[in-house]
Amino acid sequence: MKHTFTWHGHSNFMVESGDKTIIIDPFFSGNPSADISYEEIEKADVILVTHDHGDHVGQALEIGIKTGASIVGIFDTLQRFSQKGMPNEQLVGMNIGGTVTVAGLKIKMVQAMHSAETGAPAGFIVTSEDGFCFYFAGDTGLFSSMELFAKFHDIDLALLPTGGWFTMDSKEAAYACALLKCKKVIPMHFSTFPILEQGTDSFKKYLEDYSPETEMLELSPGKSVTLEK
Repeated sequence: MKHTFTWHGHSNFMVESGDKTIIIDPFFSGNPSADISYEEIEKADVILVTHDHGDHVGQALEIGIKTGASIVGIFDTLQRFSQKGMPNEQLVGMNIGGTVTVAGLKIKMVQAMHSAETGAPAGFIVTSEDGFCFYFAGDTGLFSSMELFAKFHDIDLALLPTGGWFTMDSKEAAYACALLKCKKVIPMHFSTFPILEQGTDSFKKYLEDYSPETEMLELSPGKSVTLEK
């Protein structure tokens, strides 16, 4: 089965896993790195929302209403979606440590070291029907419990923030790869705004120091990479 990851800038990804489409943290409007508008999204089966900050919730509500996708996120945050007109049957509220199966995808919610107005920030470990496993960290600092994720999951791909200031920087993200024992990594949450680290040169250097067995896949907004188990 093919798994295609398309980056729309910041932490905004579309993942096509077989015939299923996953949208993650769909920050389009106001995102200077976005290569398309949210109105161009025609299909989505699942939308993952890591936390309630505007640059991550983005247009999850609008895309969910348009496509009928299930929105997965922490329970407290999804109550806001219900109040704004999202049908309750599309909302899959959960909490850290829990696992749900949506559209054939096994989705585990894990902790993230960050902040949120409602609930708590989170990351996701997603396993497809063919066993392909990816970890989407969301906004987070480095924490040692990432090592436990590798104890319970064989992580094919990690998507990690590297921009610093609001999240871990490239040095810490590279060390995270060593903890996660991930085979490949896509850096994100950099270059969107001047305050963030620009580019991936620093991350590439630190990755060679801390986790040389992890392959970095560098994307630019609008570009995709396809992986197979």
